[in-house]
Amino acid sequence: MLYWLLYEQLYPAIKAFNVFRYVTARAMFASLTSLFFCVLVGPWFINKLREFQIGQHIREDGPKGHQKKAGTPTMGGLLILTSIIVSTLLWADLRHMYVWIAIFALASFGVIGFIDDYAKVAKKRNLGLTSGQKFLAQLIVAAIITTVLGVMQSYNAYTTTLNMPFFKQWQPDLLIHMFLNSPWTYPLAFLPFYLFFVAVVVGSSNAVNVTDGLDGLAIGLMVISAGALTVLAYTSGNRELANYLLLARNPRTAELTIFCASMTGASLGFLWWNSHPAAVFMGDVGSLSLGGAIGVVAVLIKQEILLIFIAGMFVIEILSVILQVGSYKLRKKRIFKMAPVHHHFEALGWSEEKIIVRFWIIGFVLALFALTTLKLR
Repeated sequence: MLYWLLYEQLYPAIKAFNVFRYVTARAMFASLTSLFFCVLVGPWFINKLREFQIGQHIREDGPKGHQKKAGTPTMGGLLILTSIIVSTLLWADLRHMYVWIAIFALASFGVIGFIDDYAKVAKKRNLGLTSGQKFLAQLIVAAIITTVLGVMQSYNAYTTTLNMPFFKQWQPDLLIHMFLNSPWTYPLAFLPFYLFFVAVVVGSSNAVNVTDGLDGLAIGLMVISAGALTVLAYTSGNRELANYLLLARNPRTAELTIFCASMTGASLGFLWWNSHPAAVFMGDVGSLSLGGAIGVVAVLIKQEILLIFIAGMFVIEILSVILQVGSYKLRKKRIFKMAPVHHHFEALGWSEEKIIVRFWIIGFVLALFALTTLKLR
């Protein structure tokens, strides 16, 4: 909206407004907009959550020290989503389809999380939607987005090839091209891409969700992940940088820089209220939506493999859950004292603050490594 007003309408008369032509400038303003939105609206929003008695219910089998957090306002993810969407609508060029896909993913996964959080509040227990119900809803969202991307691919507006870290020329294609020749088999051509998309997007959504167990842990890691994706989105959409780094350059991804910058600012702003001791929790409406959003952005900018490092701590957290459940079902033995792994370190006697800061440090190192691979190819 502001891009249209300040650049396209007012720039011919006021030459200083030419600055709004540049993605970097608008990304900075978008980040600041979402940050200050969270910080300034936060007190009013938290009071409203208390007024409506929307408090967190703590799992009975969790660390006993967490019981004192019962009743802390939750569903703070609504504040994050609002700030991201408002900031993106203000500063992005809304003629780009990629921006709307990212917003749709954020909002859709947010709706799933909202329903889950609302069920927990209504039941007054830490039990909302079943894992099967959440997974089915996530599959439906994934199917909608992959269908849109499939249509865009047929018009050369999207590519199903992958960028591989450390390799300049190897770019495998997830399409089965032999099935593209017949309308009867055409949907089957996209089956590998759909399965891969589900693994990336649904996996990242649930990974952020299971990480959200300590004050500021997940949202702090989101600042790091969203910041790295901001750099990658800009790099992928910039002709000189993309050609220099031999990336799959797509000018349409440039506006995703605005969306990612909004995520970074909103995450940083929410951390102001979610830092230990937390005044508000983001709930599933925040964690599922943010996780789904970074997964979709990674798919759109063709950095799905790098997401493993960018969101490295989220990956470690969800792997700890998978390993714990698998080990107990197969061997009746636990690998960790408690899963996710941040609870394991709590059981070992680490303070909550120490776990959070050390996980942030590891997350930052992994994201930095992901960015260095762009040159080490």
